[in-house]
Amino acid sequence: MKGGVRLYRAPRGTSDILPREQVYWRYIEQKVANVCQLYGYERIDTPVFEDTRLFARSIGEETDIVTKEMYTFEDRGGNQLTLRPEGTAPVCRAYLEHGLHNLPQPVKLYYIASIFRYERPQAGRYRQHHQFGYEAIGDGDPALDAEVIDMTWQLFASLNLHHLSLQLNSIGCKQCRPPYLAVLKDYYANYARDLCADCKTRLRRNPLRLLDCKQPLCQQIANSAPRSIDHLCQQCEAHFDRLKKYLGLLALPFTVNHRLVRGLDYYTRTVFEIQPEEEGAQSTLGGGGRYDDLIEELGGKPTPAAGFAAGLERIIHNLKKQNVPIPALPRPQVFIAYIGDEARDEAVKLASMLRRAGIAVIEAFGNKSLKAQLRQANTLGSRQAVIIGEEEIKTGTVILRDMTTSQQKPIPISQLERELR
Repeated sequence: MKGGVRLYRAPRGTSDILPREQVYWRYIEQKVANVCQLYGYERIDTPVFEDTRLFARSIGEETDIVTKEMYTFEDRGGNQLTLRPEGTAPVCRAYLEHGLHNLPQPVKLYYIASIFRYERPQAGRYRQHHQFGYEAIGDGDPALDAEVIDMTWQLFASLNLHHLSLQLNSIGCKQCRPPYLAVLKDYYANYARDLCADCKTRLRRNPLRLLDCKQPLCQQIANSAPRSIDHLCQQCEAHFDRLKKYLGLLALPFTVNHRLVRGLDYYTRTVFEIQPEEEGAQSTLGGGGRYDDLIEELGGKPTPAAGFAAGLERIIHNLKKQNVPIPALPRPQVFIAYIGDEARDEAVKLASMLRRAGIAVIEAFGNKSLKAQLRQANTLGSRQAVIIGEEEIKTGTVILRDMTTSQQKPIPISQLERELR
């Protein structure tokens, strides 16, 4: 409380993106757009909330996201809606709703969106965070998996992030996964007493997620657990072998990680993550894989697909940690200063004239002295200052001042635009 008035703060797990931070966001968004254009992906934007059943059906009713983390509410019409907790399911819903299966396949789409999950806030992870992702829907060729992974690797290279590792696994399909899960449950039954509370629940409801636990003792148990790649059916094994061959052809180094499963039930066959080498899975920059059954699960025809997603906050955290130089955002390089009330009127007109000519300017306001106005121009990083006083009004000129050298000269107003360009 201050003076009896409550000081409001951003809700826990959210953050304001201040102007000084925007340089990172624009940097990433531009790199994402550039890479997506190279690989033929087009942008899609979906609603911030969807029918709750979309996420329960696609993500999995026993996942942590659905059981613990979703922001769900009932609207005034009695509909159960959920703020988007991930980006793939809404894109697949749009693919079906708008008949995108009639287009040449695969349909390649990308998005940049807000994501909402009730998680414990930590570095690079927020309850409202931002994510970019891309989805290639309509083809089961392992060469498409390789392209998605190559696209991901090239994106991080374009961001100038280094010391990253590519973790890879195959978790099979609906034919070979059930026998593997039976073997996995038999193995974990020997350690049931030692598991954390969450893993005891996973053993009953979602055994694949046992491999993904971050608790130290559970990690030790998982290290010796049966591997999904040893229980693949012939088709999944062939798919994984072809993928590894393509990654070799692309000279992409990877590590097969049998504990990599991802946190969403819709994944099939290929799963992968990009991780900082020194920190590992707890600092994953992004991940993805294949989800060949999701479109069918949502009511469409059997449609293979693959994709990737990454959190912008986590990437920004790593950009700062690696001290990656970020190019500054363009700012107005011209500052208009004035001396006297009559000159202020002329400054207002001049600023409008220059902006309509496509020249970005900042104009002074209030009754500051000329010295204070020029000090403000310096603080803002303006390269040039245009100064108007009573004498300049009489002669139809302005003073053009180089803020770097402090040199200045009179310029006719009719020549100002050309001089500034």
